[in-house]
Amino acid sequence: MAGPPSPGVPLPRRPLTPRDDEVRHWYENVLGWPTAPGAPPRLATGVRFDVLDMPAQAGWAALGRLGWGFPVALRGSRMRLLVAAGSAEELPGLLEWLEWGPPLDLDLTAIGAGGSMEAPWPAGPGAGGDARGGPPRGGRGGVPGGSQGAAVWLRPPEPEHGAGAPLPTLSAMGTRGAKGDCDGPPDLVRLVNTVATQIHRVRLRRAGAGAAVEADGQPLAFS
Repeated sequence: MAGPPSPGVPLPRRPLTPRDDEVRHWYENVLGWPTAPGAPPRLATGVRFDVLDMPAQAGWAALGRLGWGFPVALRGSRMRLLVAAGSAEELPGLLEWLEWGPPLDLDLTAIGAGGSMEAPWPAGPGAGGDARGGPPRGGRGGVPGGSQGAAVWLRPPEPEHGAGAPLPTLSAMGTRGAKGDCDGPPDLVRLVNTVATQIHRVRLRRAGAGAAVEADGQPLAFS
């Protein structure tokens, strides 16, 4: 379950129901991101970016440690972090190298070349966008998960950066401090290791809570 953001964490941006063609136009013509055919609009992955998909609870905790220097989306109980194109191919080997591979079976997946993700509803100050190229018909909202379960941006892409927005990548390895940098992305190694750690911690807490509930339901044994 997605918990409320901690102080200093950007709130989700809830849409005011722009039309599909407006959404598609914004992504393709303002950001320069290709979309996949069909409705609702979907963003093609593996071209401008790949996606790391994880439980939102673990995602909140990880980003609280890393900073928010790259686009992040939320849909229901799942969080999507945008990373450099090609990262999806690196994820299995990276998890194994970090000793998070099998048999741990983390709830962490990557979407890369040939895939797609639901296009989060754009958010902006006006129905037609602002003078800086802001998206159409947007607004701010504080409800995680968006309107009727639609994907929303927690930290949206910046139109002025477009396709050149900085994203977590292996090439940035070792260039940032241990806590990351809110003005830029952490390297992919640090990002994956932090996310994996938080997913594992959430799993352990749930397992511990389940064991405690089961123990409470057992009758006391007397000799």
